[in-house]
Amino acid sequence: MSVLTALARIEATRSGRAQPIATVRHCHVARRPLVVIPLRMAGEAAAPLAVMVGSGPEDATVLIVPQPRDRQLRFHFTAELADIVLPYLSSFLADTETVTPKSGDAWERCLDSPQLWVPNQGGTTFLKLMGRSVRFRRADGPNPVPESVPLLGRWLTWFGDRAEHPGSSALLAMTSVLGGHWATGQSGMEDGNLAAQLGWIDPPAGSTGAQAAALAEDPIESPPAGPATDPGFDNEELSPLLTAYDTAIDDDLRVLAGERIRHALEQQLAPTWRLMWRAIDLLRAMPAGASVAARWDGDRSQFSRFHRNIPESHPQPRRDSPVPAVRRLLAREQAQQALDVQRAYDDPLVMAEYRLSGDAFRGLVVECDPTRLIVNASGKKLLRPEIRVHTTDPVAMAIGTELHVVESRGQKGRVLGIDGEIVTLELSGGMGNGHTAKPGSVPSPGHRLTFTGLSPSGFQRPHELPKPEDTPWTHGGPPPEWTPNPADAQEEWS
Repeated sequence: MSVLTALARIEATRSGRAQPIATVRHCHVARRPLVVIPLRMAGEAAAPLAVMVGSGPEDATVLIVPQPRDRQLRFHFTAELADIVLPYLSSFLADTETVTPKSGDAWERCLDSPQLWVPNQGGTTFLKLMGRSVRFRRADGPNPVPESVPLLGRWLTWFGDRAEHPGSSALLAMTSVLGGHWATGQSGMEDGNLAAQLGWIDPPAGSTGAQAAALAEDPIESPPAGPATDPGFDNEELSPLLTAYDTAIDDDLRVLAGERIRHALEQQLAPTWRLMWRAIDLLRAMPAGASVAARWDGDRSQFSRFHRNIPESHPQPRRDSPVPAVRRLLAREQAQQALDVQRAYDDPLVMAEYRLSGDAFRGLVVECDPTRLIVNASGKKLLRPEIRVHTTDPVAMAIGTELHVVESRGQKGRVLGIDGEIVTLELSGGMGNGHTAKPGSVPSPGHRLTFTGLSPSGFQRPHELPKPEDTPWTHGGPPPEWTPNPADAQEEWS
């Protein structure tokens, strides 16, 4: 937890309401997201019990597995879920744009991309496990399943992988997103309860966040957001209903028992469903950060590429071979570094963390020499204006450090001297090519500027990795070519 977040939590406790720790929204909120609220059977890793799914507040569909231990019923449930999710994904494929990179062939990218929302990180993990449990299933051979089942498994695996990619908005956990924008007066673990977290962020009229969160702890009024259900509900309601389904002596009684299970599970899911759309509305009300659109373009590109390659590729392996594993890890590390920089440039509250640590400072320009010229080693005159900035922030930069000007992308400032609260900097870039700066490109006295060592470009030279077929023997050698095997679909927990 950062210092400013800790202070915001203290203020939230004092004021009785969550405090914003972001001035802009740092994730994309789709025009037509798909909300998925899964429930699993207690004691099982990936045995689905129910799901409420839909792309609008009034578009909820509830699917259940009346006996989660029955594998055939679970595959029937998965096929029903596929009949909802796959058409939703396909609806984004009709409208495309042509992308022509500097190197390579032009390709078609979807104008928009699907977005899935789950209540918490547990929901993300469950969807990924569910995808892994069915993506190797076959439509032919022993125990066949509909073709839509393994296809859904591949898509759920893709969404699970994107959820682990920093900055992606393809699959988002609501409690994590809210926690990145508001600090409540409770612990991070308690923020895992969506109802309690929203109680702090948007309490009912006349209530404090603490009072609303206390009400949310009642499992009858606010059932858990999943994927685990409340133990009291399991023992007192669900278990007798499952027993009635198992012991039904004819189809009519079995159908009746199934409807009772559906009704009970729908009552558990409905409060979370309302909370999810309420939270989405809160996030939509926030302006998006300047870099959000570019990151969403990355999601659109990955979605388009994955769809294009599905007919020619195999299901994702359970474990990556060495080269793809390293490539994935490097991509995530680079994405995290880029996300940290982008959030800081987009949001003054995020940049404040860097100012507090001395890695950035903000101040008022008090003096400026816009016509200053220097002579470089080759004897060429260069325009290098000098400014003096008054700041009360701690400045931990050494003389000669090159900084970036947040308010003027492409402009840099080199530290020439630090005298108490006055920092002298030499400017370069963003002023034109002549000996006279373009109008408005040099800050004049009275301007407030932020300087940081964070580079806005985010460019990193790609690492040179061998091709998979050239994997060295120290890492197991070239991976074997994958061939379908019925044993691929076997999991201890599936």
